[in-house]
Amino acid sequence: MTLVSDADQKRIADAIAHAESTTSGEIVAMITPDSASYLHYPVLWAALAALALPWPFVFWTWWPIQHIYLLQMAAFAILALVLMPRTVRMALVPRSVQRARAHRRAVEQFLAQNLHTTVGHTGVLIFVSVAERYAEILADAAIHQRVPEEVWQAIVADLTDHIGKGRAADGFVRAIAAVGEHLAQHFPPDARHPHVLSNHLIVLPPA
Repeated sequence: MTLVSDADQKRIADAIAHAESTTSGEIVAMITPDSASYLHYPVLWAALAALALPWPFVFWTWWPIQHIYLLQMAAFAILALVLMPRTVRMALVPRSVQRARAHRRAVEQFLAQNLHTTVGHTGVLIFVSVAERYAEILADAAIHQRVPEEVWQAIVADLTDHIGKGRAADGFVRAIAAVGEHLAQHFPPDARHPHVLSNHLIVLPPA
C-alpha cells in the first residue's frame, strides 16, 4: 500500500530542508501503516464465542459430545478467519488500546531515530499511524519546555484533518512548516552544529 507518493515524499523532504534552514532544531517526519498487528484479537474473540457455543447444545439437545466439539472447533476456525482482515480486526481493538500502542511506537521511533541525542535537545518527531488514525508530535526536552502542548495539539489536529480529506502530503508540509516556525523562534541556525538527520519522509513497514 502506497501511503504517500514519491512526488509527495519529495515535497515533504523539501519542506523539512526548508524548515531546518531556519533553525538548529531537527525535524523527522514518519508514517506507518499500523503500530501493531493486533492478530490476537480475532483469535481471542473467536475463542470466546467458541467457548460459549456448546452450552445450548449440551442443555437443550441430545447431540453427542463429539459432534458438539467438532462444531465448536469449526466455529472457532471460521470466526477467526472472518475477523482476521485488518478493517474487521481494527474494529475489535478498543480505541484506548490503539492510541496507547501508537503512542508507544512513536516513543520507540523517537529513540530509534536518535532524536533524543540532538545538540541542544531540540529534536521533533511528527508521527502518523494510519490504521489507528493516530498522529502525534514528540518534542525533546528543550523545545518542549518552550512550546506549550496545546500548540502541538493544534498542529496535529490540522494534520489529521488533511489526512482525513485524502491530502496527507499537504498535512505533513503544513505541520513541518508550523513546527519549523516554533523551532526558529527559540533555536536559530547554528553553523557549528549542522543537521545530521535525514530529511526524507520515513515510511515504516507494517508492524
